[in-house]
Amino acid sequence: MLIHSASQLLTLSGGPQRGRALGNLGIIPNGAVVWQDEQIVAVGESEALRHAFPDEPQMDAGGKVVMPGFVDPHTHAIWAGDRSAEFEMRLQGKSYMEIMAAGGGIFSTVRATRTSSLESIVRQTRVRLWNMFNYGTTTAEIKTGYGLSTATELRMLQALLALDKEGPLEIVPTFLGAHAIAPEYEGQPDVYTDLICNTMLTVLQQWWPHNAPYHAMPFVDVFCETGAFTLEQSRRILTTAREMGFPLKIHADEFDNLGGASLAAELEAASADHLVKTSAEDIAALGRSDTVAVALPCTPFGLGEAEYTPAQAILEADGLLAIATDCNPGTAWCESMQFPLALACRYMRLTPAQAIAAATINAAAAIQRADRLGSLEPGKQADLLILSVDDYRHLGYRFGSNLVQTVIKKGHIYPV
Repeated sequence: MLIHSASQLLTLSGGPQRGRALGNLGIIPNGAVVWQDEQIVAVGESEALRHAFPDEPQMDAGGKVVMPGFVDPHTHAIWAGDRSAEFEMRLQGKSYMEIMAAGGGIFSTVRATRTSSLESIVRQTRVRLWNMFNYGTTTAEIKTGYGLSTATELRMLQALLALDKEGPLEIVPTFLGAHAIAPEYEGQPDVYTDLICNTMLTVLQQWWPHNAPYHAMPFVDVFCETGAFTLEQSRRILTTAREMGFPLKIHADEFDNLGGASLAAELEAASADHLVKTSAEDIAALGRSDTVAVALPCTPFGLGEAEYTPAQAILEADGLLAIATDCNPGTAWCESMQFPLALACRYMRLTPAQAIAAATINAAAAIQRADRLGSLEPGKQADLLILSVDDYRHLGYRFGSNLVQTVIKKGHIYPV
């Protein structure tokens, strides 16, 4: 297949973009892209490629933007139930941590997820994934973490594997048994940490090859935060996981600066996420590492907070910056990657070009998939979007509507 006559073909070529280099879109005016089966074989100017591939089926982009599919590198998109009542509580002045301490927050979702069947979890999640896909997300990282028991966490992973096989959205699973201290271990965080390290991770290591033989090992993540896991507990969980061969991620500095970002850099984690209260020392550590700083602007927006990830400081430190939705039932039920782009432009002072790079090639780096996702280059997977606009700057500039006209995943075309 050959798509031609794109007003702007955004290639994002050249790999992840550090620091002030962020925002190089590699634009080809009047661009075209050719793929065979699931893989891109050529990009270039339309007339040249139409001449070079005269026998390929052709599709006219109609003078619109063609770009890589969005990669959403941080979501909690698998859960049961909802927490709309708690949104009202927050509007009445209750903080997220106050609601959580009172047995609400994440624990209400844990109760709903623990009592839901595999079929129910798949059914509820499938709707969200189709919404994400129609807004242009072609690959999404999705975390467990609403089970907080070995059996339910594995059931969530089983659901993710089933949904990935079903497609079209490609799923990168993350094990987040360390999302919070399980309610039955209230007041015993070290005991629950022992359970994660000595039982959950061991069972997962044995379970994964039998249930996902063609998948890379899942990421292991931990919520390093006041009221969740301390820096020492987070280090123990992540170190144990790394010794077992799992790649790493961390939630850090959403509410307090505990040093989680520096820990992520030290342990060579794929990403450190949230990073609202991150110190200058931690930002410098990220800048010296290949750990991607993942900003989640929907979360402070959802909480009505004024403080966002210090993106400019991260770029000044030569860090790798990505953005994600943080799609979750409590603080950011957002299925569109286009909305965090708009927020990042306004509250993190990114240009539309920087936000697009952060949501494609750098986002792919945050899930260790930049070798095959996030850009339009020969050898990469044929994951593309055709927008309904002729200038990429409409992304970021506009919000609340869907600018995606067509999604192409692994070479298959899905009109929106």
